[in-house]
Amino acid sequence: MKENILGTEKVQKLLIKFSLPAIISMLVNSLYNIVDQLFIGNGVGYLGNGATTIIFPITMVCSAIACMIGDGAASYLSLKLGENKKDEASNGVFSAFISSLFISILIFILVFCFLDKIIVVFGCTPDIRPYALSYGRLITVGLPFTIISTVLNSIIRADGSPKYSMISMISGAVINCILDPIFIFGLKLGVVGAALATVIAQVISFTINILYLRKFKSIDFGFKKCNYNFKKTLKIAMLGISSLITQLSIVAIMAVENNTLGALGAASKFGPNIPMIALGIVMKISQILNSIIIGLAAGSQPIIGFNYGAGKYDRVKSTFKYVLGFSVVISTLALVLFQTIPEVLISAFGKGDALYIEFACMAFRTYLLLTILNGVQIPSSIFFQAIGKSKKSAILSLSRQVLILIPAMIIFGKVFGINGVLYAGPFADLIAFIISIILLVFEFKHLNKNSEDVNTSVIKKKSKYKGKHVVITIGREYGSGGRFIGELVASGLNINFYDKNLIEELSYETGYSKEYIEKNEQSSIDEHSNGFTTNSDELFIKESELIRNIAKNESCVIVGRCANAVLKDNKDVVNVFIYNSDEGKVDRAVKYYGLNKKTALKEIKKINRQRAKHYKTYTDMNWNDFNNYDLCINSDVLGVIDSAKLIIDFVSKKDK
Repeated sequence: MKENILGTEKVQKLLIKFSLPAIISMLVNSLYNIVDQLFIGNGVGYLGNGATTIIFPITMVCSAIACMIGDGAASYLSLKLGENKKDEASNGVFSAFISSLFISILIFILVFCFLDKIIVVFGCTPDIRPYALSYGRLITVGLPFTIISTVLNSIIRADGSPKYSMISMISGAVINCILDPIFIFGLKLGVVGAALATVIAQVISFTINILYLRKFKSIDFGFKKCNYNFKKTLKIAMLGISSLITQLSIVAIMAVENNTLGALGAASKFGPNIPMIALGIVMKISQILNSIIIGLAAGSQPIIGFNYGAGKYDRVKSTFKYVLGFSVVISTLALVLFQTIPEVLISAFGKGDALYIEFACMAFRTYLLLTILNGVQIPSSIFFQAIGKSKKSAILSLSRQVLILIPAMIIFGKVFGINGVLYAGPFADLIAFIISIILLVFEFKHLNKNSEDVNTSVIKKKSKYKGKHVVITIGREYGSGGRFIGELVASGLNINFYDKNLIEELSYETGYSKEYIEKNEQSSIDEHSNGFTTNSDELFIKESELIRNIAKNESCVIVGRCANAVLKDNKDVVNVFIYNSDEGKVDRAVKYYGLNKKTALKEIKKINRQRAKHYKTYTDMNWNDFNNYDLCINSDVLGVIDSAKLIIDFVSKKDK
């Protein structure tokens, strides 16, 4: 078996290979957000920059919706291709595209009609209002293009063309940079010119991505070949829901920040406009440096994830230490720049009066006082995501931004006035850093206890079965005895039995440790997980491939794991479902599984509910629908031994 380079190549080399494209993509995104302000500040003034600060949350909401659809569609595409369900993959991508089309048009209508009211929500002041309306109305025209383009970017990457997606993004950024000075300085169009340059750039990226619809590598895409399916659209949206939440949290912060700064600024010598505009620019400058850290950490994600799954914990620790080292160097450089030359940094965005410069320098030196700690907090969040601990990752992602920063802004603002908002920045950075360190210490203790590589060997019995090729899949209710019945059938027919030993096979094929697979194999069935985790999807795809290979090469019995759906196109498969009464389940669970009799039924129903949810997630069918099986047996009626005999007899007659 060819070894995966993620587990063998030098960590430094892998980081360069995987992180560099991610860093470039993050920088391009940051450039899109900041280039208008560079030219507007010099061509219009800081009130013009206030317009971009007010309109930016609107574009972020659109980006959040686009990422939800795009990332969800990308996950759906990868999942269905892994299941060898090309038609479903095509219809899913088509449904996502059509949905993005209708949603983008609806958003355009709503924003265009209610723009004057929306900008008030995001803290627009009377002085900034005319600039915000002029800039915002034209930006609104480009929203459908950017939404659809963002959706397609994710799908194109999932189709195996990340370079094409990158070219689309870079092309738009370059066009924007070229047109901004022409429209703002040459044609004297001011903020309207900046908006026009942005919209044209979005149309260019949109056009490049639309042209890809004829070039899909993995699916057949087209109005004649695909059907729109609303249920698939909802499922795709759920797959991308985390992207929506993450982006909307940023919008919430900006809304609170702008309104708080406007209100407190009005009561200070700086007035309502300067604090909001200056801090908006400061945050975008810091985001450029943060994007490098995010890109670096995101590039490390597949390296850390693979080696964690393979039990190569030394490589996990080594990779993360390199990421931390580089991140701290970058954040230290950022801190030095923010503390020593804030005047130079802010002057790049145009001239302002003495109060504007004073507040901007205060913002750099106070709000970003502990920016060095971002070199730990940001990589830590992505690290926990890479090893499949999504709850810890979510805590770190949301802690600084939502759980700490917003309350701190409001409370400190009331106590210390406008300066209190600036104090909230380092306070949130410090608390988030402390949380990160605590979680990392516990995690690294766990890694140190499990630092030995996992070597797994698979022992298979040689089948003595002489009949026609047959694969028996067994779906079963918990407590029905279905697994034991499957063992009896396999023994009676002298064929191999696959249940827990499938985990050993999967470990051997993928390099993941057995412990990791057992923990993550069906993590999507957690009732609090919204039906999706990246790790369980990846494992399901690989497990399905393994099941198909086993079914192709030998007769066997396979218990659970949606095997009947995975092998639904195979003609030599017998699908069996074992069920029984609640009383029978409880008796068996208490006797053989050690469950407490008082709570057994509740636990059994929970497990069966989870199995049904897992089955529905990956097959779009109902687990206990008897139409999905060839033979359904109530094990209470026949008992496990006679149930096994019935299956063997059924297979024998089918064989004839």
